[in-house]
Amino acid sequence: MAFQKAVKGTALIGGGAIATVFGLSQFSQYRNKHGTFVHVQAAEAVTVPIKNHFPTREEQILALQTTSEFDVLVIGGGATGCGCALDAVTRGLKTALLERDDFSSGTSSRSTKLIHGGVRYLQKAIMKLDFEQYKMVKEALEERANLLEIAPHLSAPLPIMLPVYKWWQVPYYWFGIKLYDMVAGSQCLKSSYFLSKSRALEHFPMLRKDKLVGAIVYYDGQHNDARMNLAIALTAARYGAATANYAEVLRLLKTRDPAGGKARVCGVRCRDVLTGQEFDVKAKCVINATGPFTDSVRKMDDQEVSNICQPSAGVHIVMPGYYSPDNMGLLDPATSDGRVIFFLPWEKMTIAGTTDSPTDVTSHPIPTEEDINFILNEVRNYLSVDVEVRRGDVLAAWSGIRPLVTDPNSKDTQSISRNHVVTISDSGLVTIAGGKWTTYRAMAQDTIDAAIQAHELKAGSSRTIGLQLQGAEEWSPTLYIRLVQDYGLESEVAQHLASTYGDKAFEVAKIAQVTGKRWPIVGKRLVSEFPYIEAEVVYGVKEYARTAVDMISRRTRLAFLNVQAAEEALPRIVDIMGKELNWSEQKKKEELEAAKKFLYYEMGYKVKSDQLADSSEITLVPSDIERYKKRFHMFDKDKKGFITILDVQRVLESINVQIAENTLHDILNEVDLNKNGQVELNEFLQLMSAIQKGHVSGSRLAVLMKTAEENLRQRVVISVDRSGGGL
Repeated sequence: MAFQKAVKGTALIGGGAIATVFGLSQFSQYRNKHGTFVHVQAAEAVTVPIKNHFPTREEQILALQTTSEFDVLVIGGGATGCGCALDAVTRGLKTALLERDDFSSGTSSRSTKLIHGGVRYLQKAIMKLDFEQYKMVKEALEERANLLEIAPHLSAPLPIMLPVYKWWQVPYYWFGIKLYDMVAGSQCLKSSYFLSKSRALEHFPMLRKDKLVGAIVYYDGQHNDARMNLAIALTAARYGAATANYAEVLRLLKTRDPAGGKARVCGVRCRDVLTGQEFDVKAKCVINATGPFTDSVRKMDDQEVSNICQPSAGVHIVMPGYYSPDNMGLLDPATSDGRVIFFLPWEKMTIAGTTDSPTDVTSHPIPTEEDINFILNEVRNYLSVDVEVRRGDVLAAWSGIRPLVTDPNSKDTQSISRNHVVTISDSGLVTIAGGKWTTYRAMAQDTIDAAIQAHELKAGSSRTIGLQLQGAEEWSPTLYIRLVQDYGLESEVAQHLASTYGDKAFEVAKIAQVTGKRWPIVGKRLVSEFPYIEAEVVYGVKEYARTAVDMISRRTRLAFLNVQAAEEALPRIVDIMGKELNWSEQKKKEELEAAKKFLYYEMGYKVKSDQLADSSEITLVPSDIERYKKRFHMFDKDKKGFITILDVQRVLESINVQIAENTLHDILNEVDLNKNGQVELNEFLQLMSAIQKGHVSGSRLAVLMKTAEENLRQRVVISVDRSGGGL
């Protein structure tokens, strides 16, 4: 076994020498091609004027309906589709984009939040001497540098620790990571370095200590993926692209080529999902950039065409921030089944993932309990035994579908490259498939290049290298200080606005409501423990948000950070959106239910209920059962066998505590498994048993009842804020 490992190390070093030659030659080519100050090149090359504000959605729909013919029509509002629209419009092409849901509603908002070249892809490139994989890593590292430059408010370098538990792994991983730096060349964010065991534990104190030899730290980028996608879309709109979300393509339009008699795609029939109105959009070139749905659009063109995409599901979970340091990620390079797991700080929480397994294509992917537990088990392997990794600390969970390009010889999706492919059908439909988030810009450039050539469009080369995105132009790391000083925002809120909207944060601050307090002066929070404020909902409507789901998942990221907090914010969000969009009471009710359904199925809320139900076997010892029965009967004075909102209100009034009725309803609903409006004794005992086993944590009802019991004895006023528990 040791011999095999030694051979692996030798292979890596030998392969490293080969890849180094590749890297140096490719780096030289890159320098010659792009020069040193790419943002200057982009600024000089773009001749298309940019508007100060993006058009309203209604104006965009009107442009789609009244324009006689576009040069380019993009189907798909994910990162790649929006990238194509931005690339095309900045070349001077008349551009349109249609998205049947919201921008970034699919895969692009459900990533690992990394901007990276892919350490494991480089390893595969070396081990298999695969030049194509190597080129993909090289390209991704170049794009990583560009993305960090064009949207500094939404992205930043992140150090990632690779813990080492065997001495022979030190040179193995060290050479591999140093090669990663070398391939990046001058685009290397910061040089990687080795840490001793003691230094590694200083940086990552919750790391498992036994057998730890040391750690290697390298740098990649991290971003707010949904907001980045939206920034690309808004930038394209400001340059003049007619972009519309909730515009579904029903079928492709075709015309006969007079010269050859062939049928050629000349546009689409689409439907405004919000109004039901149907209309045609004509275009010289139609681009299919629909990610996992690539083949469904290709079959609109030709029913007999074979599939080129093989979807893969990746599940992520979010845990409280205390599971990781504020500014240090962790990479598990070899999990129990050969996958790679990242453990990263994100938005003051901790994100862990991902899995990689075949799946069916769906608009509503659902995280499974099996995948969640797989991630938790891998996390347990790397964290100290002092840190109890509890299932109940999962605050949110989601599944994203990667649109991988099919390799006919592949046995599973893990061996499929993330390379992208551009194809052009006989009828002229241009399809971009595969790839990864980081390389969206290069994918868009290749796609528009191919479209220009195939359709003989008049346009120059791509202008998007170094082209700053929405919010980046006047942003600086200290911008938030001006928000605090000029508007009286909380520092945490100001930092959040600056890192979300960049220089557009002032537009949000201007419409922030006065709090009526001494401090902060403006900025009413949607929920107490997150820095999202009500003004963001108003501004989100201007950013084309049209549903409550848009607001909780992509304009804000509440649904991805804590589903309970998102559910609490929903009534206020719906009220604000209702005023902005003139919703009826029935429409507001429908939006509320749709958003709760989204949280329940797609963001992991369902697994909370399932977890409590699956833990129905009460494993409490008799003394605990008696103790919890006494606590329950303090609320159930009439010995009904269940408690209602009225019972809880009566107890709270006796200790001078007031909680809004709708909040109490939410608190009881978390435990009410059969949804009959009351919590029965057996349900309460199931809850306490699940808490003891770590399946549930931070239940507000459990905290409230325990604190009320103590205060009935002591008669002290209590606080019942949520304690940070999860699913």
